Amino acid sequence: MSRNVILYIATSLDGYIADKNGDVDWLHQFEGGSDFGYYDFYETIDTTVMGRKTYEHVLELVDEFPYKDKTNYVFSKTQHEGNAHVQLTKESPETFIRELKQQIGKDIWIVGGASLLKEFIAKDLIDEFKIFTMPILLGEGIPLFEAPLEEKKFSLREVKQHDDVVELIYHR
Repeated sequence: MSRNVILYIATSLDGYIADKNGDVDWLHQFEGGSDFGYYDFYETIDTTVMGRKTYEHVLELVDEFPYKDKTNYVFSKTQHEGNAHVQLTKESPETFIRELKQQIGKDIWIVGGASLLKEFIAKDLIDEFKIFTMPILLGEGIPLFEAPLEEKKFSLREVKQHDDVVELIYHR
């Protein structure tokens, strides 16, 4: 069975994944009624990949690394050593993902951030986009998609509604 690289991410109605300070506190107001399929999704993956800034931000948000039961890779050009929970890589995303997808395992979650996501999109490394549009306008912040990007077409596979939140699932 082939492993897929999946972007599972929430965005504001105006396309931001974090506010102007890089915070995602605005997402907490949507917690409670639904987990938006997160726990089911989490069981389908065994690997996460993220950029260094996203990794550092995750560490700021929580007391304990949240994905410690998974294999975790952080793309970093500046850091040199990982820790008990993450392995650092300086490899190109294209080479790294090609090798990772050849290994036996579950799907791979690209957690973020925007610069790494831009590289993954440019090289067509994402198989599925699960984008949750939250009913809030932030006005400014970190955009989901960092410009410039080449034109790419995707196929809408599914639309789900979770109260006021819309989940869009696209394939390339």
